[in-house]
Amino acid sequence: MLAQHDAPIIAIATAPGRGAVGIVRISGKQLLGFSQALCGRKLEARQATYLPINDAQGVPIDHVLALYFQGPNSYTGEDVLELQAHGGPVVLQLLVSHCLALAQQTHTPQKPLAQALLPGLRLAQPGEFTQRAFLNHKLDLAQAEAVADLIDASTEAAARGASRSLAGAFSKEIHQLRDALIHLRMLVEATLDFPEEDIDFLKQADAQGQLTRLQQTLQQVQQHTQQGALLREGIRVVIAGQPNAGKSSLLNALAGAELAIVTPIAGTTRDVVQQTIQIDGVPLHVIDTAGLREHPEVDEVERIGIARAWQQIEKADAVLFMHDLTRAHENAYQVSDQDIQTTLQATLGAHTPVVHVWNKADAAHMAAPHNSTQQSVRLSAKTGEGLQSLREKLLQLVGWQGGSAEGLYMARERHVQALHEVSQHLQIASDSLNTELPALDVLAEEVRLAQNALNTITGEFTSDDLLGVIFTSFCIGK
Repeated sequence: MLAQHDAPIIAIATAPGRGAVGIVRISGKQLLGFSQALCGRKLEARQATYLPINDAQGVPIDHVLALYFQGPNSYTGEDVLELQAHGGPVVLQLLVSHCLALAQQTHTPQKPLAQALLPGLRLAQPGEFTQRAFLNHKLDLAQAEAVADLIDASTEAAARGASRSLAGAFSKEIHQLRDALIHLRMLVEATLDFPEEDIDFLKQADAQGQLTRLQQTLQQVQQHTQQGALLREGIRVVIAGQPNAGKSSLLNALAGAELAIVTPIAGTTRDVVQQTIQIDGVPLHVIDTAGLREHPEVDEVERIGIARAWQQIEKADAVLFMHDLTRAHENAYQVSDQDIQTTLQATLGAHTPVVHVWNKADAAHMAAPHNSTQQSVRLSAKTGEGLQSLREKLLQLVGWQGGSAEGLYMARERHVQALHEVSQHLQIASDSLNTELPALDVLAEEVRLAQNALNTITGEFTSDDLLGVIFTSFCIGK
């Protein structure tokens, strides 16, 4: 749920731990009197002032740079006071404690007060500063989400995409769609007021043409949004296969580092090993798993590792099924591979791609077995042969278009789902218009529902429960 946003709030706005500089941030209404009492002087708006902050006994806690922003010209839209101090956690906690205590005082050196200096000052909840920026119309919801995405970005492309979303690139496309929807909705609802002229009126206004152009524009926005979601979420790729097929070697080759232990001994990998890399700016979460096998030598620890491997496979966006080319001709090996293939088909959803990776091409001269229904790559994790082809195939399978993230903005899965809902409503609207006797009431309702679904992206039509979920995922102080 949304936090109560009437009371002033305070938090340490920098990451936990030691640092050269730490920031304490306060947001609320009418902070000028409090800032004057705290700093011992009147602060000019948007001007940095170097001064000591003294405790109740007049002993300096630290010398700080104090910055006062008068609302609505601030991040939150309220008055904001920032104290930039030395970045020790004890120093910052002392500043916060002193501010909380000072806020409750009913007198100052100048004069007694009728009430506390800053009544209700409390510690901020996660994301509450940005939540207030949204509630005070400094940011729309897509831009607010981009703040967290920019902080959490795992690649340069993701950071640039989040920055473009924060600057309003995504919101601009949504607003253009919304304006076109509003225009069409006004046309249809005006027609409902004059039913004797409705069909001719709609034809003259080219309602069908407007709806078609809306659908085309929506399709383009959906493509961009799906690409942005890939930038944010990345791809979860699980490497699976029999022991000693080269799974750990492939992880090391993709990561460019010796992350997993590689030995000729079957069952060396017993637990999940994960590493995030990037391909063309897209985060790739590569997961190495225990070798899949049924064998008398499998002990309890390895059995647990195999169970965890199947758990990871169930959650994968794509699976790399590793095969050993040096053993591909052996009957027992082929039978085991077929058993794994059968289980994979039963475990994975219909839309989860499986890439058959034929490894050890450097040691085997035979070609990879051909199957027109399977995606396959022949490579050598040892030499690097075929790795680039594998990277390109992975991006292709998950829907990444082009080799550059330039110009893309960040997006979330909820944005993808909202646009899908808009598309469904517009399709029903189009079907209702194309009948022999157009169902104008259905058309009007579907256009209205499409607009509501679109508004959930920017927060113009969004439940408090959803907002609570979004903002509590932020870090404290942001």
